[in-house]
Amino acid sequence: MSSRSVDHRVQLTSFFIAGAALLAGVPAIAQQQQQLRVDEAGTVYTPPLAVPVSPYLSPEAKAFLAEHLQAFVKGIGAIDDQGVPRWMKTYLASANAQFAVDKQDTTVGGVHSFVYTPHSGVAPRNRGRVLINLHGGGFGGCFPGCSDLESLPIAALGAIKVVSPDYRQGPKHRFPAASEDAAAVYRELLKTHRPDQIGVYGCSAGGMLAGQFLAWIQKEGLPRPGAVGIYCSGLSFGDAVYGGDGSYVGFLLGDAAMPMPPLKPGQTPPVLPYFEGADMKGPLAAPAWHPDVLAKFPPIMVATSSRAFDYSSAMFLHRQLVNAGVHAQLHMWEGLPHGFIYNPDMPESRDFYRTVIRFFDENLGR
Repeated sequence: MSSRSVDHRVQLTSFFIAGAALLAGVPAIAQQQQQLRVDEAGTVYTPPLAVPVSPYLSPEAKAFLAEHLQAFVKGIGAIDDQGVPRWMKTYLASANAQFAVDKQDTTVGGVHSFVYTPHSGVAPRNRGRVLINLHGGGFGGCFPGCSDLESLPIAALGAIKVVSPDYRQGPKHRFPAASEDAAAVYRELLKTHRPDQIGVYGCSAGGMLAGQFLAWIQKEGLPRPGAVGIYCSGLSFGDAVYGGDGSYVGFLLGDAAMPMPPLKPGQTPPVLPYFEGADMKGPLAAPAWHPDVLAKFPPIMVATSSRAFDYSSAMFLHRQLVNAGVHAQLHMWEGLPHGFIYNPDMPESRDFYRTVIRFFDENLGR
């Protein structure tokens, strides 16, 4: 090892020690440090602490997060309001006002769908292209609200046509019904488009479904699409929804909700009604655990945020994709909760939309 490398390591160690000493010198921190406990399994037990909004957020995002957390801690954020959670309602009105898009109620491949076309027309570079948006909603609702919030900005700002299917969900339907519906829409679009001209994306349950769709069409022998965006999601399940650190940090700091306690030995994780009876680590439900399936994926864009309960699963997915040889991008937004992209009024959301549009423009065929 060179002397330069040794000096660098010494500097890093000195920096860490100095930082720890500085924090320990603050009486309140020193007192809380004494209350911290770590058991033999590595579980950390913390005293009460205050976590402020990140200073890296825009003023609009700071206001959004405060309002979002206050709504959820009062128990009113997730209440259904005409097909969407109440916290999304104002954003739906804003999106419809901002983005000039023609919305057609139709059927594609036998599946009820909405087709979003920019009012100003599809850009010349996108005339042979189309995107499939698989909406969020926990595999139990949010159509067409989530379809609108995910499709309107991409169709308008990207000047591209977007098809969003009303795929089957729980509790009435069971896995893999949604994968079958997504594949039916894709199969129909293959009649008029080359596979590389079709992109697929979704947020939350829709992000999960985008990956499950890829595994499903592998099984069905269909060609893969040109590119796929997996947003607000990973492709694996854990102790609580997506699992990992995100299930603690995300629920607590992103949605003002107490995390589910760690499972006891032999205890089975809860599952959404849609997935009852499914193999939750099988290749069709959780492709992230199956490198042979991932290796056949097209270019993938994974997107999450540091207060989202999905971020651990998203980060794990990205590493699995890279290790499987897939061209994969990971984009992470600081300090924002799960599904922050549904608010179209923040600079951070606009940044996300631009990133999505650029990803598909760079990876889809013309």
